[in-house]
Amino acid sequence: MGKVDEFLSGVKVIEEIDSPINGNIRVVKSVGFGTYIQVEGLTQSGGVMYGVWRKVLKKLSHQSLRASGHGLEALTINHCLILGLGGGDTARLIKKYWSEAKITGVEIDPIMVDLGKKYLKLDETGVDIHIEDAEKFLLTTSHKSSIIKYDLILVDLYVGYDVPDKFTKENFFKLILKLLSPNGVAIFNRLYYADKKKEAEKLGEKLEKIFSKITRVYPKVNVMFVCRQNF
Repeated sequence: MGKVDEFLSGVKVIEEIDSPINGNIRVVKSVGFGTYIQVEGLTQSGGVMYGVWRKVLKKLSHQSLRASGHGLEALTINHCLILGLGGGDTARLIKKYWSEAKITGVEIDPIMVDLGKKYLKLDETGVDIHIEDAEKFLLTTSHKSSIIKYDLILVDLYVGYDVPDKFTKENFFKLILKLLSPNGVAIFNRLYYADKKKEAEKLGEKLEKIFSKITRVYPKVNVMFVCRQNF
């Protein structure tokens, strides 16, 4: 995109870098969506993705307030695990809705983390960042003598337009379940358009075999699988 095109469209690429893990990464600034990070042309942090995650997390936070007001047990998040931290959208939202929560973020691509700190205020969230493969992190954590149980686990493990196959297996879901607190919630993000719909529905069928209750939320061209074990 040339400077004239950028001016006319209101969209400007402010940094571009090639990652050995994610391929082409661009940091884009636009009038309508602010600053966001794209991987191979797909927005993965900031911009529209902040709105996608905000829809489902805001709903959960409002549910906790309504539950508390009716004498029911409120949704409490002391520990949150983010698998696929990216530039830190979800960490910022967790701090917004559950300010006291301790956040652990796992991201395999250090370039995404660096860009999140540089452009999306990731370093202001206080998240404990692990530059590591998500499956390896779960395996290591689940075998510790003292296991932290997470009240909220967010799973957003895209590389470009696809999720690596190992993150769609039953064993991976069981690792997540093992680290989930008894009343905890795990949320899986998937694209939901064209052929991606079929992939997402297959994921939903797999998750239904692992979790007791699944609620589907449809923000933009995504579907969020909100999974609970006890309810």
